Amino acid sequence: MRWSIPLARVAGIEIRLHVTFLLLLAWLGLTFFARAGLPGAARGLAYILGLFGSVLLHEFGHAMAARRYGVHTPDITLLPIGGVARLERIPDNPREELVVAAAGPAVNVAIALVLGTLLQAAGVPLVPERVNLLTGNPLVGILWGNLFLIAFNLLPAFPMDGGRILRAVLATRMDYAAATQIAASLGQAMAFVFGFLGLFFNPLLIFIALFVYLGAAGEESLAQMRTVTEEIPVSSAMETDVHALKAEDPLAEAVGLILRTPQRTFPVLDPAGRVAGVLTREDIIKGLGAGGPYTRIGDAMQSGIPVVRPEDVLHEAFLRMQRCACPALPVVDRYGRIVGMLTTDNVGELVMIHSVLKRGERPTWRRPWG
Repeated sequence: MRWSIPLARVAGIEIRLHVTFLLLLAWLGLTFFARAGLPGAARGLAYILGLFGSVLLHEFGHAMAARRYGVHTPDITLLPIGGVARLERIPDNPREELVVAAAGPAVNVAIALVLGTLLQAAGVPLVPERVNLLTGNPLVGILWGNLFLIAFNLLPAFPMDGGRILRAVLATRMDYAAATQIAASLGQAMAFVFGFLGLFFNPLLIFIALFVYLGAAGEESLAQMRTVTEEIPVSSAMETDVHALKAEDPLAEAVGLILRTPQRTFPVLDPAGRVAGVLTREDIIKGLGAGGPYTRIGDAMQSGIPVVRPEDVLHEAFLRMQRCACPALPVVDRYGRIVGMLTTDNVGELVMIHSVLKRGERPTWRRPWG
């Protein structure tokens, strides 16, 4: 994620902090200090850091549950609005998705139980009236903060965990896309309720409404993409009019193709004709700025890009593209010869075309590679 700072790596997962989170801490620290001096600022920031520590553990709950099913989590990013665990994919089995979705709130339940037991043993009152960020016990605030996180995340609508739990339960009884449609519709309806309440009570609810609405719409789009791409091969979406470049050629060759053709991402071949990498328009611009038009294409390209076959399932190829954050994937035949390129634009256009077809109608997918 852009504008995020790597902090540490735990269990193979990189923990990142978005710079806006630091701005939030600075603003809150100054606000707390102005209201209650240094002791109040220390208590307030201790509560905020403890609450976001709970959010981090919540995301690790998702990540560890996903790992159980062979799904890796490259990183977890802390934002002012919460945390984001970037899973490589959502488990295909609805029961597995249910476990992964429920694991996050389960961590918050465990935190609340532990804090409640310790505070009661110490004789600290747990009533909500004692929750004061500037003068109260930060642990009491963290306890009630975890209870709020449990309630909010279990709302049965996307993009909260409750929406994923609902989708997983429904997907055991109906089509995955239909289950997603129901959970997404609930999320969008809930967003309108939050927005309406925000107009009269707390403006923060309007921001939450926007977050919920966009998240629900995004989940619906991803589900539609999955439904479409699981049914067809890579050959139905790939570009076939592809110009390949050689690693030993100068960037001037790529500049000429950029000017003469609509192609913006090029496969790069080694002397043996095998795929060595991919060169994008951005790579060309960087290479020209660093070394000029006679820079070797091999020095400017992105290497280590996986290849796919025309007969591969498009959904699996798209997941592979997401995992490596690749701009495009070269498509090769069984002899390793380049026969096309698959880009995110190709997939998006295919889904868009499919969405306008009449229900029940299926296009005839042509295999242009023979």
